[in-house]
Amino acid sequence: MDFHDAPSVLIRAGNELSDQFQRVPGSAILLRYIRSSYQNDPVRSAIELFLFLFALRYLLAPRYSTQKKTNVPLTEQEIDDLVDEWTPEPLVADATAFEEAENEKRPIIQGPTSPKSKLTTGRIVTNLATYNYYNFLSHEALKEKAISILRTYGVGPCSPPGFYGTQDVHMKTEADIASHLGVRSCLLYAQSFSTISSVIPAFSKRGDIIVADKAVNFAIRKGIQISRSTVRWYEHNDMADLERVLKKITEEGRNKPLTRKFIVTEGLFENVGDLVDLPKVVELKTRHKFRLILDETWSYGVLGRTARGCTEHHHIDPTSIDMIIGSLAGPLCAGGGFCAGSDEVVEHQRLSAAAYTFSAALPAMLATTASETLRLLQDDASWQQGLRENTKALRAMIERPTGGEWVECTSAGENPMLIVVVREGVVEERRWGRGEVEGVLQEVVDEALANGVLITRVKSMPTALGAAPRDQGWQVRPALKICATMGLSKKEIEKAGTVVRHAIAKVMSRKR
Repeated sequence: MDFHDAPSVLIRAGNELSDQFQRVPGSAILLRYIRSSYQNDPVRSAIELFLFLFALRYLLAPRYSTQKKTNVPLTEQEIDDLVDEWTPEPLVADATAFEEAENEKRPIIQGPTSPKSKLTTGRIVTNLATYNYYNFLSHEALKEKAISILRTYGVGPCSPPGFYGTQDVHMKTEADIASHLGVRSCLLYAQSFSTISSVIPAFSKRGDIIVADKAVNFAIRKGIQISRSTVRWYEHNDMADLERVLKKITEEGRNKPLTRKFIVTEGLFENVGDLVDLPKVVELKTRHKFRLILDETWSYGVLGRTARGCTEHHHIDPTSIDMIIGSLAGPLCAGGGFCAGSDEVVEHQRLSAAAYTFSAALPAMLATTASETLRLLQDDASWQQGLRENTKALRAMIERPTGGEWVECTSAGENPMLIVVVREGVVEERRWGRGEVEGVLQEVVDEALANGVLITRVKSMPTALGAAPRDQGWQVRPALKICATMGLSKKEIEKAGTVVRHAIAKVMSRKR
């Protein structure tokens, strides 16, 4: 065939194919569809052609079994040998000799917790290891009110708040807290611990940035971990370091997509006892356009003229704080926690906060107790005044000579929870490690108990098994935890403080 005849041959072949195609039933309809589709939307025609070819390839591809076994077959004897050799990894580390000895000597309170508590051994001791600051647990009017609510509403709603767990008493308590703080809205949680650990991941997600104080409590750390956000830590209560971190984040974020940025801190720090510099934090968060999450678990109900917490103590507008988290289970002697803020902040949590969405609502009895204790604190300022006087007297007794030269109190002056640590100079002079310091403090606890005063130590979660040094983070300093209470007279508080001071002096002198 000559080269010049090739076009005519191709034309004849094309005509023959066209004739054969037109003989196929429905070919005219398909051809008309393709022509109109190409004219109106050629991109769609290309996509449809791609999908057609993909489906054709999928149908013609060879089949394969998803149950194909690639592992080496083992005999029954080999399987039994492997099972006998396997040792499961422990979920938690084995208790140390120190922990076992502590557990054996741990005192157990029989009956209700009160300033004068009865142990299972029959002894009556002065209890300085409870957060019953105002002795509300012994308040008869509160007891009668709680019993009345229990008989009316039952033990608990047995349902999440979003289903049928919300009752009128919950709505009243939320309104009472919001009014007390001076914010628009409030949301109740059934557990104090899970409040902050649910609020953080409800707002901060993967890719967002959290700037947190190194000394924040365990509940905050769990919330940060669950959020999977990028975390930047700053030195404890160091506003200069906080400003440095915020500036660095702001500079790194230039010309990048916007992301949510949060500062997370405590009002009164659980593990140290000192007070946050809230005016400076608010100034920095406003300047660098961060949101502030303030955990007032230990400051709400304690600080301020009407016990409103850090905002009242520092004369800060509460609406300048994006989220205020507090506990109803400590000084207020009720249960659960809350998150207060704007209407938008509260409404977002109703479907986004795990502890609110998936947990049964707070029992009505505890919600009412919280409202009643708030009313007592607002109506009578003598509650806070009496607590501050007892706190001051207890601290003065512990820091006197023959005790104060070995230890120091890191708590703020207004904090009724005294965190007492061994002075760094003493630790360095005697070359004590962390284990030795904890052992000495436990001896102080035992010595005080032997003389009729119950105190405790600051406890922290141990480092996770196999954690790398960079993942261990900030370590809680070994310390005594001693709580003041209004349930004792000033003379009784001073006597208990003297017992603790003599216990410190006796143990430290013995350890020379």
